[in-house]
Amino acid sequence: MQLNMAATHAMDRKLHDPIFEANAACKEAIKKYGADKVTNATIGTVLDENGNLAILPVVEKMFREMTMTDFMAYAPIEGMGDYRDSVFELVFGGSAIHEGFFSSVATAGGTGAIHHAIANYAERGDKVLTSDWCWGTYKIICAETGKNLETFKLFDENYTSFNIGDFSDKVEEILKEQNSLLIILNTPAHNPTGYSLSDEEWDKVLDVIKIHAAAGKKISLLVDVAYIEFAAEKKIAWAFMNKFANLPANVLVLVAFSMSKSYTLYGQRAGALAAFSTDAKVMEEFENTSKFSCRATWSNINHGAQILLTRLYKEKDLRQELERDQAALREVVKNRANIFVKEAEDCGLKIVPYRGGFFISVPAENPVAVCQKLHDDLIFAVPLKLGVRVAACSVSLKKIHGVAEKIKAAVDFSQKNS
Repeated sequence: MQLNMAATHAMDRKLHDPIFEANAACKEAIKKYGADKVTNATIGTVLDENGNLAILPVVEKMFREMTMTDFMAYAPIEGMGDYRDSVFELVFGGSAIHEGFFSSVATAGGTGAIHHAIANYAERGDKVLTSDWCWGTYKIICAETGKNLETFKLFDENYTSFNIGDFSDKVEEILKEQNSLLIILNTPAHNPTGYSLSDEEWDKVLDVIKIHAAAGKKISLLVDVAYIEFAAEKKIAWAFMNKFANLPANVLVLVAFSMSKSYTLYGQRAGALAAFSTDAKVMEEFENTSKFSCRATWSNINHGAQILLTRLYKEKDLRQELERDQAALREVVKNRANIFVKEAEDCGLKIVPYRGGFFISVPAENPVAVCQKLHDDLIFAVPLKLGVRVAACSVSLKKIHGVAEKIKAAVDFSQKNS
């Protein structure tokens, strides 16, 4: 009989992460065949044309100017005041939301923000709702915190637009069983598809939410904006925030902000959970519960990254330099993605609608078989439940050419041999 020392709710937990597993297989191929012959379309970081991690020049410059105290000192549990002010300016500052209450708490990356939202705004045993194409870590966090992840179909049957019908049906179905609901929408530049909700789609989503709020249900809407700077220029990408004006008090808007992608600070683990409500007591509650969760998990986060963001948004010259660097990096990813999308169209490869960001997805009946077949061409992508994720962000312009055609061949092969 096997001896188990873990608590009963934890003893069967095993982490299966297809992204890091695919990347590990890719690294083994690089050791065997050489980096020049291998195409790494697995990992969610921007690599330059030589396969090295791309870092924003202004970010590197600022880090080299910091003192050891900047790096080593503790930060407050809820985050530095100036950092939280910078998050407010970034997330809500450009919107037309004027009447209401705002707050934020520093978190360990965007993942930490999502963790706090799920931990504090969904009842234990309740369902959390997100799209069927989604980042798998949502499910892991739900499991860790005693929640259940439910999904709606992100796209209509033709993969042309947001499936508002299935979204509405799932919200209604869940709220027949629950008095409250946390909804997670990853937009713009969705992971893993690159999809972004249009203004019209946002209006329809909020109409559904308002109907149930009017019936007395409590709804928390978490918007995961981890890839937002790779969706479009700042004013366009953040314009949807204007939609959240005049929401009822029983609708709480949460925003998971991350410095990982938009600031190339992947390993520094800095982010924030920002919140907006028309009720002051709701915001006071947010501050108390979020601070409590910070103390119970990481206590406080990276001090140096908070100083960096604060300087970027206080010093105009640095901010302008940042926006130029971000635009240049966004163009790098966009150019690679455009090649893949064009070649997919040319060769008849069906892809999910792409509107920006790191990733493009290919629907497939047997994603694992497709990815295994791609290994014959030393191309490594990530098999998901509904298809194959291609990280355009990590593939050079030279190597991205021909990838769509190779995937089309792998899809056709897997279908013939299924």
